[in-house]
Amino acid sequence: MLTVETIRKIRLSILRDGKSIRQTAKELRVSRNTVRKAVRSQQTAFTYRRSSQPRPALGAFVERLETALAEDQKLAKRQRRTAIVLFEQLQAEGYTGSYDSIRRHVRDWRKRQSSLTAEVFIPLVFDPGEAFQFDWSHEWVEMAGMPVKVKVAHLRLCHSRHFLVVAYPRETQEMVFDAHMRAFEFFGGVCRRGIYDNLKAVVNKVLSGKQRNFNNRFGQLCSHYLFEPTA
Repeated sequence: MLTVETIRKIRLSILRDGKSIRQTAKELRVSRNTVRKAVRSQQTAFTYRRSSQPRPALGAFVERLETALAEDQKLAKRQRRTAIVLFEQLQAEGYTGSYDSIRRHVRDWRKRQSSLTAEVFIPLVFDPGEAFQFDWSHEWVEMAGMPVKVKVAHLRLCHSRHFLVVAYPRETQEMVFDAHMRAFEFFGGVCRRGIYDNLKAVVNKVLSGKQRNFNNRFGQLCSHYLFEPTA
């Protein structure tokens, strides 16, 4: 890297003393291209930025560090280890490099992960009568000249996309049951299963995967109409 002092000497030798590029390069022990760059650019200082930061001490611990970061990625943010904690853990395993190398690698890894796009596959093809979907939305309507927020129950057939929406004042379990009754009567039948998004009026507890603990009253509704609830 050219220092300010070297650039100054080159400029003095060429522009003030009138020496040749060859002579200047020989006296200052730099290449002729370096002399040409210093003179032609008319700059008195150059900055140099590395495209990649060498971290030789970290090399043997990169895999261990990225494994730890991948494990933390599955946890809630408050439970993830900070760079300083990871640094101390790697030190205990024999790492002798600096904390800055760990910090930079953690920052770069997280930046790469945030730019990745996750592939999501959603089945959009259903057999007739296979399933329906149920969910709520909140909508604003005008009643007696005043804006009022209402809860709207949506029940849609997955195969035909045929749907029914019913507005209610609240999202109680009774409203859920009433919406199902109205929809099955409107459609003239019941699908083999219903798809839900963890409704509080329906689900007592979220378990692993797609397993849910549905409350007893909702279970009786499913038993009465002979459909299987799916999370």
